[in-house]
Amino acid sequence: MDGLRLVAALMVCLYHYAGRGGPVSASWHQTPAHVFPTLSQAATYGCLGVQFFFVISGFVICMSSWGRTLGDFFRSRVARLYPAYWVALMLVTAAAVALPVVVHPVRPDEFLVNLTMFQQPMGASRVLGVCWTLWVEVRFYALFALLVVVRGVTYRRVVLFCCIWTLAAVVCRTSGNALTDQLVMPDYAPFFIGGLALYLIHRFGGDLLLWGIVAVSWLLGQSNATRGLWHPGAQGDFHRDPWVILAIVTLAFAAVAAVALGWTRRANWPWLVTAGALTYPFYLVHEHLGWFAIRVLHRGLGLPAWPTLGATVAGMLVLAWLIHRFVEKPFGPRLKRALKRTPALSREFGSPAGGKPLS
Repeated sequence: MDGLRLVAALMVCLYHYAGRGGPVSASWHQTPAHVFPTLSQAATYGCLGVQFFFVISGFVICMSSWGRTLGDFFRSRVARLYPAYWVALMLVTAAAVALPVVVHPVRPDEFLVNLTMFQQPMGASRVLGVCWTLWVEVRFYALFALLVVVRGVTYRRVVLFCCIWTLAAVVCRTSGNALTDQLVMPDYAPFFIGGLALYLIHRFGGDLLLWGIVAVSWLLGQSNATRGLWHPGAQGDFHRDPWVILAIVTLAFAAVAAVALGWTRRANWPWLVTAGALTYPFYLVHEHLGWFAIRVLHRGLGLPAWPTLGATVAGMLVLAWLIHRFVEKPFGPRLKRALKRTPALSREFGSPAGGKPLS
């Protein structure tokens, strides 16, 4: 699963560097379609790495929340998300101040709102372009925590959650209500639901009900992805073939299913753990900082396009390792311990008086 996360992150990275228009065209001094005539045709499908991430997230969140209290779940998510995120905000803002021709720095009040990770609903400008996906993830965590984790994660509760969320996502399509769209997330719900069901298959074995949930999630997910991505987007994205979108979404579900069924058990290489640890900080910093690196290396120093692309990806991976080593590893556990010492969190979200987890 760690390896799949890295694959998804690299898909998104190639999309931002070679598969779309917008600010990256200014860094290359021309559209990526002219810089990489062949690569760009494949890289434009890299945006589907986001949907791949959501399937993986459903699997991983169900796995990591099993047997945990609501307090444990809350602390683990905060400690996992925020330290690297705050550092990425500062790095990108510093780069924007130093070289505003690539990305303009946001106003101070908007930067401060970005620290909360709630800039999207607040209508503030985003420091990190990719943070819209974090807002989707946060809403998934909240739904799963309040409807499942609060009472204890069990097979029955997860299945019920998957079925109700699927029905709500379908009905939401007919409501035209912005609030229900924000809460139910009909465009992305099938991917999370598919991942949740695949974890149950991994833990308990497959049955007709679980595979049925996966199949419905795949059917709805491929429809959402195709409808939203086959046409050129606002950033001048290249045309995408609906059949290729269908194939990539199918491969995403199939790859997580292979892990769920144990078919990848032999691929237990130690380096995959490191790859998985780098995925989140890499995902945070690669877009804007990558555009800065491309502009400096390609337009400033005159490095050819392909070496620039390789050096930029490698540089972002090294930066991700530094953030993981010197930010996530030391400060994530400290933040979690500090939250655990908070009386309100321990009393309201921890174990009941008897000491047993909520169930």
